[in-house]
Amino acid sequence: MIKLEKLNLNSDELKIFKKDMQEAFQKGAENEFENLDFEILPEEDINKSLETEGAIAYKAVMNDEIVGGAIVVIDELTQHNHLDFLYVKYGIQGKGIGKFIWSEIEKKHPKTKVWETVTPYFEKRNIHFYVNLCKFSIVEFFYPSHEEENILNDMMGNGYLFRFEKVMKR
Repeated sequence: MIKLEKLNLNSDELKIFKKDMQEAFQKGAENEFENLDFEILPEEDINKSLETEGAIAYKAVMNDEIVGGAIVVIDELTQHNHLDFLYVKYGIQGKGIGKFIWSEIEKKHPKTKVWETVTPYFEKRNIHFYVNLCKFSIVEFFYPSHEEENILNDMMGNGYLFRFEKVMKR
């Protein structure tokens, strides 16, 4: 049985959470590109997300082990919320854990009007996951000369990203 719980940011679990998230993102990129010589998800990016106003970190736990997690940013005023990161521990993907995490997040934030997230263009599994399983829509494609290039350079060095939205039905 899997449970989704808030992550205690003052615990040793935070180190596991970050390490597992970084590994999942790194291995995902390495499946597409050989000989990567840079870190896909630096710890500073995770920290920046965790320090954002409204950020909540969740851990997925199965048999007392963290098997995935997510960081969301909740805007209580507008309820236009953002999924910053969602991961499943490397080696156990494809078992429904990611879908479980996302379903539970939606249940925990029923006032949400719109969810938004981004993913790199090469992450075919992510694109499939968000569009086909979680019912997000692709609403924008960012590329290096896009008008919001500075935002993208902060999030991903190359700037090729899809932006997804999911408008929630009431």
